[in-house]
Parts: sequence; C-alpha cells; structure tokens
Amino acid sequence: SLCAGGAPSLSYQELKDLKKTNVLHIDVRERWEIDRFGKIPASINIPLGELVEALQMDPMEFKEQYNQKMPSKSDPVVFSCLAGTRSKQALGFATSLGFS
Repeated sequence: SLCAGGAPSLSYQELKDLKKTNVLHIDVRERWEIDRFGKIPASINIPLGELVEALQMDPMEFKEQYNQKMPSKSDPVVFSCLAGTRSKQALGFATSLGFS
C-alpha cells in the first residue's frame, strides 16, 4: 500500500518480517515520546530534527552517538513515527542526501 507521499508504507506484520533481515529501523519520534510510549524493539531513536545531521556524520561519531553502525547509502532503512508524517519527511531527507 502507498501513503499520500508516494512512499511505501508498511503494515506492522511487514515491518516485523523486515526486521528479521538486516534492515535498520530508525524511529524519528522525539525522546520524550519514546520515554512516554515506549521504544520499538531493535530500533534506534533519531529525532527528526537531528536526522539530517546524523545521516551526514562521520561513521565513528554515528556509532558513538547512536550505538549502531551507520547505514550506508544503499542499506535498507525503515523510518517510523507516530502518525506517518514525520517518517515521510525523514524519507525525503534521506533521499535528498543520496540514500536509495
């Protein structure tokens, strides 16, 4: 199924299946939202406001900050948020930085 931005959206089951592979799941909600509503297992939290900077970091710095190997521009990445608006923006940012 497609969401309004033309970006592929995933069902919960599709995401669960994807997470069995080597996909990087980036949750772009704010830290307080993670604290209040909980962390999605095996995801990393990079609030939307930090994302552009994070995706341009030195890989060592990224690993230090987010405790996760930095994705390469061809690695499979899934973004999530609460309603879908921020994850769509995140996808736009990543695409504009050359992520495929």
